[in-house]
Amino acid sequence: ERSERPQAPSGDTGSGEMSHCRQHGKDKVIFVTKEDHEAPSSAELIADDPNDPYEDHGLILPNGDINWNCPCLGGMASGPCGEQFKSAFSCFHYSKEEVKGSDCLDQFRTMQECMQRYPDLYPQDEEVEEEQNEDSNKVENDLPAQDIPASPSQRSS
Repeated sequence: ERSERPQAPSGDTGSGEMSHCRQHGKDKVIFVTKEDHEAPSSAELIADDPNDPYEDHGLILPNGDINWNCPCLGGMASGPCGEQFKSAFSCFHYSKEEVKGSDCLDQFRTMQECMQRYPDLYPQDEEVEEEQNEDSNKVENDLPAQDIPASPSQRSS
């Protein structure tokens, strides 16, 4: 346990209390006096730079480009079909056709052909649906049977 205690400021009231830090493993615990806490902060905030390539943005960057690092892409821009995905997605994004992306069929076909070569990485929709149906059937079969009261017409008089 390491403790850092700064010297008392020249305007110290003599109460013996000072702001200080303590290191606990990877954590730093900061103790602040009431007076220090009540004083206005002198921290300066730096405005976000919209051109900072490392800044978090959504799918589309402020300049209109595609943010290939957006987590919303689920890693599709990397991997064995990343270049094909980028080509198809870029074509769609910048498409000026009345039916947006209708001029990108070749790029999407190339991307799909690539993805079919890696079925473990890119499962087809039918396979995903089949797996989901199998899973839901297992769940239904694992549920205990419930007693359902007989309707009045099924009861014996």
